[in-house]
Amino acid sequence: METNDKRLISTDEAAALLGLSPRTLEALRFRREGPPYVKLGRAVRYDLGELEDWIASNRVEPTEASDG
Repeated sequence: METNDKRLISTDEAAALLGLSPRTLEALRFRREGPPYVKLGRAVRYDLGELEDWIASNRVEPTEASDG
């Protein structure tokens, strides 16, 4: 039997981790713009690994100002 190392956390926990409000995460889900999530009946859960990937995919690198 394979073990599953995924850790699922609640919307409140995910929001705290991201520095967002739970309502913001709900709005992002509604617009399908937020991090991936899992629905377990009515419960919404976020996988920690997928949250980290989503954070990394939203990284913005500053660009150098042009000397023109």
